[in-house]
Amino acid sequence: MYLCPELYENYMKSDALVIIPTYNEKENIEAIIRATFSQEKVFHVLVVDDNSPDGTAAIVENLQEEFPNQLFIEKRAGKNGLGTAYIHGFKWAIAKQYDYIIEMDADFSHNPNDLIRLYDECVNEGADVAIGSRYSVGVNVVNWPMSRVLLSYFASKYVRLITRMPIHDTTAGFVCYKRKVLETIKLDKVKFVGYAFQIEMKYKAWKHGFNVKEVSVIFTDRVLGKSKLSKGIIKEAVFGVIKMRIKGLPK
Repeated sequence: MYLCPELYENYMKSDALVIIPTYNEKENIEAIIRATFSQEKVFHVLVVDDNSPDGTAAIVENLQEEFPNQLFIEKRAGKNGLGTAYIHGFKWAIAKQYDYIIEMDADFSHNPNDLIRLYDECVNEGADVAIGSRYSVGVNVVNWPMSRVLLSYFASKYVRLITRMPIHDTTAGFVCYKRKVLETIKLDKVKFVGYAFQIEMKYKAWKHGFNVKEVSVIFTDRVLGKSKLSKGIIKEAVFGVIKMRIKGLPK
């Protein structure tokens, strides 16, 4: 079916933006973008690239010719952390007036087929924040070594114990936010940039009284590319959670 440019632009409009932060994801980026655009619902995609030396940004820019008005890229000067990449994307999404903003990794650990489920949880089931949860129903992790499964699982248990959040997967990075949540949270006041960023965002949303719900998903470890998880990121989470719990939110 041929659509003239004006009709095509209207046809491809969307109320939902998927933010994909990247650093050296040339093996995955085209496939994850195409998988997102193959969904029954129209999603837009914003790639926030931290100056990947492997040419990730160039791949995205080439794809923009194929997906005009649907695929966007923001290129940053350096590698400044996952949290700042998402905040950059959140601000961009708010300025563009998207109603639903979704975090998703580039490496297929988050299944693009679950995007509609997270979106539906916010649109039709009353959630303000919908979390793609590995631990709400058992432990749904594939291809991780047992040591990492235990680290992730008990990290979420630890965070839940310290913060009292009624959330099983507190460190999940597959999340759909209604725009009003991101407009309420003072994004410039978010402290953490690594693993703890995901915890802080959920904590602030919960403390502000938003309805945070979990959707059970299967998390599959990346096949291509290298993991960005480091000891420093884990340390930030462990000690940062205690500081966050003590300080809480300003009155």
